[in-house]
Amino acid sequence: MSLVCLVPLMPLLGAALLGLFGKKLTKNTAGIIGSGVILAAFIISLISFFNLKAAKPEIINLFTWIKAGDFKADFSFQIDELSSLFMLIITGIGFLIHVYSTAYMHEDEGHNRYFAYLNLFVFFMLLLVMGSNYLLMFVGWEGVGLCSYLLIGFWFKNDAYNNAAKKAFIMNRIGDLGFILGIILLFITFGSINYTDVFQSANKFASGETAIICITLLLFVGAMGKSAQIPLYTWLPDAMAGPTPVSALIHAATMVTAGIYMIARSNILFSMAPFTMEVIAIVGLVTALFAATIGLVQNDIKKVLAYSTVSQLGYMFLGLGVGAYTGAVFHVTTHAFFKALLFLGAGSVIHGMSGDQDIRNMGGLKKKMPVTYITFLLGTIAISGIPPFSGFFSKDEILANVYAHNKFYWLLAVIGAMMTAFYMFRLLFLTFFGEFRGTDHQAHHLHESPKAMTIPLIILSVLSVIGGFMGIPEVLHGHHFLKEYLAPIFSGSQIVAMANHLTHETEYMLIGIAILTAAVSIYYAYDLFAKKATIPAAENEELKPIHKLVYHKYWVDELYEKVITKPYNWISDISYRFVELRFIDAIVNGTGTLVNRTAIALRYIQTGSIGFYIFAMTIGIALILLLTLI
Repeated sequence: MSLVCLVPLMPLLGAALLGLFGKKLTKNTAGIIGSGVILAAFIISLISFFNLKAAKPEIINLFTWIKAGDFKADFSFQIDELSSLFMLIITGIGFLIHVYSTAYMHEDEGHNRYFAYLNLFVFFMLLLVMGSNYLLMFVGWEGVGLCSYLLIGFWFKNDAYNNAAKKAFIMNRIGDLGFILGIILLFITFGSINYTDVFQSANKFASGETAIICITLLLFVGAMGKSAQIPLYTWLPDAMAGPTPVSALIHAATMVTAGIYMIARSNILFSMAPFTMEVIAIVGLVTALFAATIGLVQNDIKKVLAYSTVSQLGYMFLGLGVGAYTGAVFHVTTHAFFKALLFLGAGSVIHGMSGDQDIRNMGGLKKKMPVTYITFLLGTIAISGIPPFSGFFSKDEILANVYAHNKFYWLLAVIGAMMTAFYMFRLLFLTFFGEFRGTDHQAHHLHESPKAMTIPLIILSVLSVIGGFMGIPEVLHGHHFLKEYLAPIFSGSQIVAMANHLTHETEYMLIGIAILTAAVSIYYAYDLFAKKATIPAAENEELKPIHKLVYHKYWVDELYEKVITKPYNWISDISYRFVELRFIDAIVNGTGTLVNRTAIALRYIQTGSIGFYIFAMTIGIALILLLTLI
């Protein structure tokens, strides 16, 4: 059996040990087990990455899982360039977050349970990216949804956190319904759910065929739920209720990128559905802009990063929609570096602020928390798209392909990138610059985080700085290693990256505009929040109508509450009163009452008199003989 099979087995083993024996283990032991199994999985993933042969994907068939008629699903793994890259991201970033958590969660009473959940999440995420068919992907897909529910509601004594967990679980189920319907339609259309069989059979279909469009649209609905795209995005900001390392792992680096992985894996199908591709591009663009505007005025440090995640996911879908598959996966990789860094940096700040997350109460933290400040600064520069940091190269590749596809889309995407630079530097300046605005108790408590937290920050900051060099565009006289590496995955796709047709002059112009607009946004944020030390308005202050609209996130949650939740609850209440109680319960209870009363009536027959029983038996025999003669 291939060594790579141990990659998902290690975190599963860790979850089992911590789940079964967690109460008997010390916190240090639990932390070592939880982190150690992920490190082992990362090392094996690294070995697999370097041993990968580019010729064909390696299919590892463990056993036949389901066989019913023509349907067959194997429990098997497909190891190729795409799955290998995601395995490295999941286990590598996952290990750093586990190490960080050993310090961040050390005082929590649910410490060992937390690591069991975290290990289980990594197992399901690995199952999602390693599976060789859509059903196994769906198992991992549902598994990470379950673990997300457990981790968001980790502090379950708080009802608000429980509601956030339920919201995430239910909204993901909406998308998952589309995903499972897409898988069913895949089997009906192709007679198989294995990647290799489906993609080979897809060549027999014409581009734009109805069946392919329906399949891809249904799969995209699943991606919208898992990757928080409009209209199924509102769960992700609320998911910040979980511990901060959870936000870094699940809602920045891995789980929310599952939708991008699924579309990238299915690139042959999506390339044959131009209508679906356009829908993906539009939804991604609208999501990127919508979430960016909300991020401009949020005052909770984690909420700003949450809406930033939604916005960056929108850019990834925009890239997928215009056929820039490599660019989207590239941005997934760099985003994993700098967004995990930013969330963990936020966790370090919250740790130093005694749990306070309001950036209006911060300020001047760079003096007390220098390592956190420097690493957070590097992550902020990276996400803002400033060269030569990682975010510049991946975002530039997406923008170049968008420009080649539709110049209006590109203009809107550049505006979104400007907002990204502004709200991220707004966050940086309000948190680390100026004078401290918190309480005396917080000022006294302020200190740099322990090494178990700062070392992962330093490693992630290095990756955020140099990560982009894996994809330097030709126009900058570099080599796109990632594009070359992923070429076998996307070679069968009918779409050729449109940016290949741009002239060098055009590319230089696009790069210049991207850098200039980001620089303008950064300077404006500096002038407003560092130089003039402007403090955002408090929630109870009178806000301008547009500011109020954006601050309250366009009242989308309230709209959903009135349009969907309340009518649904009303229908449920009516159904309970009239259908459940007066119809279904009446039938069930009536049947029980009838049986009971019949039994009460019949029991009088049992008199205990042997003479009566003999008489009744004689009468019975006589009746049987009489009926027989008749």
